[in-house]
Amino acid sequence: MNNVSEISHFFLSGLNETRNYHLTLFFLTFLCYVIIILVNVCVILTIILNNELHEPMYIFLCAICMNSLYGTAGFYPKFLSDLLSPVHVISYSGCLLQAQVLYSFACSDLSILALMAYDRYLAICRPLEYHSVMSKQRVITLVCLAWSIPFCIMAVNTIITSRLKLCSPYINRIICLIWSIVMLACFPSETTVNSVVAYITILIYVLHFLLIVWSYMFLIKTCVGSLENRRKFMQTCVPHLISLCTFSLTLLFDVIYIRFGSKDLPQTIKNFICIEFLIIPPIMNPLIYGFKLTKIRNKILIIFLSGLNEIRYIE
Repeated sequence: MNNVSEISHFFLSGLNETRNYHLTLFFLTFLCYVIIILVNVCVILTIILNNELHEPMYIFLCAICMNSLYGTAGFYPKFLSDLLSPVHVISYSGCLLQAQVLYSFACSDLSILALMAYDRYLAICRPLEYHSVMSKQRVITLVCLAWSIPFCIMAVNTIITSRLKLCSPYINRIICLIWSIVMLACFPSETTVNSVVAYITILIYVLHFLLIVWSYMFLIKTCVGSLENRRKFMQTCVPHLISLCTFSLTLLFDVIYIRFGSKDLPQTIKNFICIEFLIIPPIMNPLIYGFKLTKIRNKILIIFLSGLNEIRYIE
């Protein structure tokens, strides 16, 4: 019998131990989501509406902020409704869709960060070739690939997960993740293909990370002997490194927990580890770049001051 006919809904039990704090969690979560939307939309509009920011580095930044809105939309609305509901249920198809969105968001983020590292490598190490290699059309194509390829890779993971016969509708988490669904399979032998595809996916994105490391090895080597290059590195590469470290560490903790999670951890800590990649990078990325990159910071200040002047004029 098809597993869809057997299990039509999943019960998410990750919030069961926090029933007394649901209203507080709702307020904090809602505030966090509003901040994520505001800071990312602010950076996106600043870049789109200013022609002088239509450069590769800023286009990649715009892409990563858009990706943050996409990924968080797959989590926060459902989580907020769960906090106001006594029963935390999600449909079978909705669970697979959420897993697809969250995984493709994480993989796309790493792909865009890899493109940003390569962009900085070309700008500092091979400046004469930069504009010919990083044309606006090519940058847009690369961004589209950074969104579409991870989506397709994760779609393969989702499709092979949907064929499994499941023996339980209970997921001990606050979100749907592919491996959480795979762990519910009736026959472990059927999950071999899932494991193989999962490890291939992990390998692909480990290679992305190695590309970033390779780019920075050349960047550091080039910048050591030049004051001008060191200035460029501090101005444009440091924000990228902070974003990369933040994202990599949050994702690493999440992957380790998903694959080898400890049953001894309190449920609250498990929940935070599970969703930290949906909290920290979406807030940190626009704030780091907004404060560190002079052009964006200046444009945002101009918009803010213009708004204040209009308010005073109306009064």
